Amino acid sequence: MPENKKQKKGLGKGLGALFMDTSGAEPESELDIIHEIEKIGAPAADGKQVVTLKIIDIEPNKGQPRKHFDPDKLEALSESIREHGVVQPILVTPTNSGTYRIVAGERRWRAAKMAGLKEMPCIIREFEEQKVMELALVENLQREDLNPIEEAEGYQKLMDTFQLTQEEIGQRVGKSRSAVANALRLNNLSQPVKEMVIDGRLSQGHARTLLPVEDPQLQQTLAERILKEGLNVRQVEALVASLGKEKPVKPKKVENPLMRKYYEDVENSLSSRLGTKVKIQEGNKKGKIEIEYYSKEDLERILFELRS
Repeated sequence: MPENKKQKKGLGKGLGALFMDTSGAEPESELDIIHEIEKIGAPAADGKQVVTLKIIDIEPNKGQPRKHFDPDKLEALSESIREHGVVQPILVTPTNSGTYRIVAGERRWRAAKMAGLKEMPCIIREFEEQKVMELALVENLQREDLNPIEEAEGYQKLMDTFQLTQEEIGQRVGKSRSAVANALRLNNLSQPVKEMVIDGRLSQGHARTLLPVEDPQLQQTLAERILKEGLNVRQVEALVASLGKEKPVKPKKVENPLMRKYYEDVENSLSSRLGTKVKIQEGNKKGKIEIEYYSKEDLERILFELRS
């Protein structure tokens, strides 16, 4: 393959497509930008620069789709930063209040704060609000840092805030429209079930099998049963499918005691005449009379009695 056609391995085509250089150059990812700058503070060819900012001047992105940060991993990263410093700059954009909002790298910023750092290296770029949200979502998706619920809620926020279609979101994050659609369906889960997915107790596959169940309480009950009994996905699918096949229990007919007594008298009268057991069964609108026989000869005898 010719050298000029090789794709750089960064955070994926979704993120690369958003870092467009106005000069018409090829799209570049956050890692591409950082790799161009080997010395902190040295300007790149297109004017991009790594600078040192005070941590107190940096704020998290309120639209950040990632809400859960593993405390153990965060502590491990913090220990590494205490020893080696922040090796990879974070990406920020200036705000109207004079501070800087994180676009990509919030985990590093959190770990740096835990490590007691007062400053950290940053790359400053100006982005529109939609781009900030898209970049935050894409960075986490490409790094596989989001749980399925955070991913679903991130897509929904892009749709609600910027009126993007599933196709448009897929193009921006480097995923198919069907993958985006399937992720969005998880937003229909009840909140207790979502929490089970977020904390890892319930797998995404198990959660999807509960989507046909519209009753939130029943969803939660089934999810708890999955955890208690250790059901696999196929078992849950069969369980959910069986819910719609349960036949309603028909109410029992309340018999009139006077009519029951009358039928018993008739049964006894016919039994005496025919010399066999007779049973009258009454339904709501129809019923039946059962006359027992015990052999072919017995049947012929009973038929003769009925015709006489």
